[in-house]
Amino acid sequence: MRKLFILMMGVGLLAALAGCSGQPVGEASEKKSYNLKMSISVGEATTWYKAADHFAKEVEEQTDGRIKIKVYANEQLSAGDQTKGVEMLLKGATDLSYHSPIIYSAFDKRFGVISAPFLFKDLNEVDEKLNGEGGEAISQILLENGVEPLGFGQNGFRQVTNSVRPIQSPEDIQNLKIRIPGINMYTDLWRGFGADPTAMTFSEVFAALQQGTIDGQENPIDVIKNTKLEEVQKYITMWNYSYDPIMLGMNKEKFDRMHPDDQQIIREAAQNANEYQIKLARELEKEQIEYLKGAGMEFHYPTEEEMNAFIQASDHIYEKYEKEWGTDLLQAFRDKPEGKGSR
Repeated sequence: MRKLFILMMGVGLLAALAGCSGQPVGEASEKKSYNLKMSISVGEATTWYKAADHFAKEVEEQTDGRIKIKVYANEQLSAGDQTKGVEMLLKGATDLSYHSPIIYSAFDKRFGVISAPFLFKDLNEVDEKLNGEGGEAISQILLENGVEPLGFGQNGFRQVTNSVRPIQSPEDIQNLKIRIPGINMYTDLWRGFGADPTAMTFSEVFAALQQGTIDGQENPIDVIKNTKLEEVQKYITMWNYSYDPIMLGMNKEKFDRMHPDDQQIIREAAQNANEYQIKLARELEKEQIEYLKGAGMEFHYPTEEEMNAFIQASDHIYEKYEKEWGTDLLQAFRDKPEGKGSR
């Protein structure tokens, strides 16, 4: 009886000590401090940077300074190389980033589906798909690549500019030398239009346009305005031919090592930052369009008939790349009511 009493006292003492910890089994005993590095592709005057700064400040405030995030603009950590910037995130050399899926597609071709031509009619469709099945599918692909998905911001619809003639039909594109992102889908698309597509570092584009080495380029309005392309380009066609979101992601290994409370703080701060960035970008674009018009750029807004001609001229891209992207993934974005610019 005495041995049994001593044994029971020992068990009771262990239970009491365990109860004093106040922590569920498997939960971290303390919340650690972190100094995290976040990379973005563009400068400090952009909505990307403003959102990243918003995110960093909220995380620091909500963790009483335990988690600090330093934002590096213009790919400082990767010497200006966006592809290397994503690679550093995947390997854990950086902790967080805002990057376009165009850049991610260098590592997993499925990310290219978001950039498919005329996939989205307007921003309402963008919001519907990225907040629904399409966004969930892309988030899963991020996880498979070692990135914790923290939502989407906006770079914008890509528009085409040139200094030769207004572009109102596929025929107007023929023989134009157009600078494009250096991925195969864009090369095939523009060759299909009859253009002479050229991939070059964007920092070289202004000089190339000024010298006549190329005739035009394509980018969202924000990029066109902030790089002063109105000084070297006359015509712009607002055809929304390819949508470019930005993806906020964190190295998954780093995220998984964090206390669950800190993970939740990061998720909520990311959502707030993305909403802030999108609102800012959309408000700013209206002002930027008026500025470009005032600077002398001639805007063309295609009619429904003209849009249908552009869409038909890009059908071959879907025939070639559907297998690469995956039919189910493509369908997650294509299920929608028929209408202008809708596939």
